[in-house]
Amino acid sequence: MTVPNSSAHAKVNGLEMYYEIHGDAPDGSRPLVLLHGGAQTVGLAFSAVLPALAADRHVVAPELQGHGHTADIDRELTVPDLASDVVALLDELDIQQADFLGFSLGGLTALEIAVRHPERVGRLALAATMYTQDGVHEEVRVPDYSSPRLPSQADFQEMADTYAAVAPDPEHFQDFLAKVSAGAHAPLPWTADDLRGLRAPTLLLVGDSDFVRVEHAAEMQRLIPEARLAVLPATTHMSLMRRTSLLLPLLGEFFA
Repeated sequence: MTVPNSSAHAKVNGLEMYYEIHGDAPDGSRPLVLLHGGAQTVGLAFSAVLPALAADRHVVAPELQGHGHTADIDRELTVPDLASDVVALLDELDIQQADFLGFSLGGLTALEIAVRHPERVGRLALAATMYTQDGVHEEVRVPDYSSPRLPSQADFQEMADTYAAVAPDPEHFQDFLAKVSAGAHAPLPWTADDLRGLRAPTLLLVGDSDFVRVEHAAEMQRLIPEARLAVLPATTHMSLMRRTSLLLPLLGEFFA
């Protein structure tokens, strides 16, 4: 795992929001904001790609409400609130515009920022991200844990162990996991017209055995003006951000 240049907590919307800064930015370049998946941390989501992404740019990587080092608060976990938290963090850091790479729950958060605050988004990469709940496979909507699309017991154990190592309340994981699941399965706040109205250059990334249906990702690619779609072969939801041999050339070209 890349060691951050710095890490801190910022007071935003009632949260003590943890964030890391990686890499050095050329003068005038936009920072890249990384938004992790549900029940993950910055390291768990992005350790495979962070060294390359931070090699020649400034990377800001927060941990969302209740995730990792960021303590949970007495508030439902919703995509609009998560997006509001990230925008408030950018305000605290005096970042007017950034590029975004969001994975899963982080992708939903990035999409909400792009829809509600388009002036804050330069380029937008959405990994394993849908815009309606019927965009995921049935065994994800009604979890069937025998499905190879879903996290394995080893995946859940890795999330639990990582949480226990850094969370302010290490015993909170099971309750928090239920809260994350409820937030991730709640109705999503966008329409097809919202996607048609996006102006940020957009890259959609999905595994061929992901939570998100490939057909749904293709629909998003048709709706978002001039969006690009990459379907990674032999790739599940949990392995998507670790497919560095495929991901890094795509991300490098897109964010160049």
